[in-house]
Amino acid sequence: MGFEKIIFYFFAAILVVSALRVITVRNTVHAALFLVLAFFTTAALWLMLEAEFLAMTLVLVYVGAVMVLFLFVVMMLDIDVSVLRAGFTRYLPVGATVAVVVIIEMSYFLLGGFDNSKFTPVKHGVEYSNTRAIGNVLYTDYLFVFEIAAVILLLAIVAAISLTLRKRKDTRYQTPGNQVKVRKSDRIRIVKDMDTES
Repeated sequence: MGFEKIIFYFFAAILVVSALRVITVRNTVHAALFLVLAFFTTAALWLMLEAEFLAMTLVLVYVGAVMVLFLFVVMMLDIDVSVLRAGFTRYLPVGATVAVVVIIEMSYFLLGGFDNSKFTPVKHGVEYSNTRAIGNVLYTDYLFVFEIAAVILLLAIVAAISLTLRKRKDTRYQTPGNQVKVRKSDRIRIVKDMDTES
């Protein structure tokens, strides 16, 4: 077994263990940290496949932005874990069925049903740029799909903003028209001091 396979199995083992710890650990902050570890090991595996752009995007976007935001939210909110785990036994049969189906499919591919000879990565020279190759494919063959995905993400952002902008009864709003029409008598009331008159 070569050095490259040893590195691959090392990172793959860390990835599997960290992914299992994400769903089995009781503390939500620890689960988020194990997810960060899973992202890092996935990025390392992508680096071995010469997908440097995807690996750096995974680290910068997910680890650097999404997971940090998620950690802040989890640490600031007081989440009652007992309420979240209350319906665990009710959905256990469905989850177990899905897990068995996934294990059967993975076993089928791992035990020889999957011909990986067609998907072996091609070794490239030093001058090869993975980012340029992804850009060429993304903005030529998949340009229309890429634009549709951008529009869908824009709609999701607008929907998320519109869902948070609810009108509340206890919120005070300013009306610029009423502020312009204000007079001195509406804001100031002059009271004469009784001591100065005497």
